[in-house]
Amino acid sequence: MDFFHAVQKRRSLARPACLLSIFLWITVLPFPALYAQTSFDLVLKGGHVIDPRNGIDAVRDVAIKNHKIAEVAEHIQAGARVKVVDVGGLYVTPGLVDIHVHVYAGTGERRSYAGDHGLYPDGFTLRSGVTTAVDAGSSGWRNFPDFKDRVIDRSITRVLAFINIVGSGMRAGNYEQNLGDMDAQATADQALKYPQVIVGIKTAHYDGPEWTPVERAVQAGTIANIPVMVDFGTFRPERPYEELVSNKLRPGDISTHMYLDDVPMLDATGTVRPYLFAARKRGVIFDVGHGGGSFLFRQAAPAVRQGFVPDSISTDLHNDSMNAGMKDMLNVMSKFLNLGVSLDDVIRMSTSNPAHEIKHDELGNLSVGSDADIAVLHLEKGNFGFVDTFGARMAGTEKLVCEMTVRDGRVVWDLNGITREDWTRLGQYHAQGSKVWDETIIDP
Repeated sequence: MDFFHAVQKRRSLARPACLLSIFLWITVLPFPALYAQTSFDLVLKGGHVIDPRNGIDAVRDVAIKNHKIAEVAEHIQAGARVKVVDVGGLYVTPGLVDIHVHVYAGTGERRSYAGDHGLYPDGFTLRSGVTTAVDAGSSGWRNFPDFKDRVIDRSITRVLAFINIVGSGMRAGNYEQNLGDMDAQATADQALKYPQVIVGIKTAHYDGPEWTPVERAVQAGTIANIPVMVDFGTFRPERPYEELVSNKLRPGDISTHMYLDDVPMLDATGTVRPYLFAARKRGVIFDVGHGGGSFLFRQAAPAVRQGFVPDSISTDLHNDSMNAGMKDMLNVMSKFLNLGVSLDDVIRMSTSNPAHEIKHDELGNLSVGSDADIAVLHLEKGNFGFVDTFGARMAGTEKLVCEMTVRDGRVVWDLNGITREDWTRLGQYHAQGSKVWDETIIDP
């Protein structure tokens, strides 16, 4: 057989395999692309995405599938059956992370942060774009299991916790002053028992001259390898604040209430004291913790102008602060916008920064594969007023408002119904939405 006929025979024998290959290319390979177009649960179209962790500050679409971020891209083909929400003209950010709240509610204890001062989180967090809230020491090792059962395990909001160095937590009366109930080992043991929920140790409201609460909190934090958050309580000359942030706290530990009146922040000329910058340089974290008595414009404004800005923005949400100057997370964020902090930095201080501080870098970003926690925000322009904890007012021209919140892949807050069809187009309609993407419709 000559060469020509040999080649012809080889081609003839190969033809079925070739045809099969072509068939596979035509029929099989397009299916993944088709699947990708129709497999999303929810797509947010045309919003301005700010995701500091991933360096995104641009108009993008965001797709969600199976409670996770599936894609972030300029143009996502959603497919006919996918729920698409037009968020053009709005900002799309990771779900906000508020690392200072008090949500140990329901015990009935009067005048107690482990009781009546605490708030059930879902009624206050989700409408502000907060998808992760960290309780700041309302419970200690003795009552943390009760807090977990009452609140953490029953909330839509992801609730994490700093556990108090006081075994009884922030109960009413003199519980927080009891040095005998500050057991570093028992506190650390509880933290190690619940490592996915307890993210740090808290000491707060101590009135005495001793360093014991701070020292035992740091000891517990060292054993459990988690940060300590300090509310310094009564400022006393025997334990100066400068010593706290310069020597007592470890790198990664958190000083909250950073713009409190008692913090020795400014010298006689209005200049931020150098020890604060030095403490930050050695790794101490400074958190806002606005609350009902811990944020003054006369501290914050000069500090921000001189570069002493927060590492993290937080509310210190409780039943006294929510209706006073603090109001909610977006009000606190808006204060810093009007003090001159950029929107990108305000979002960073409210998402990826606090997530990193509590060693949960999987939160506070829109990385593909991360939990689909999203805030959709409107930056309103106009004439607004903001109030500090002494009742002083600051005029402003910008205010953040939460249009929509997505928690774990489902819409949990929709201020203006942007996920909804107009009722006049629905005929004799029944309950709208789908359990795939919607958590706002209650079954009858």
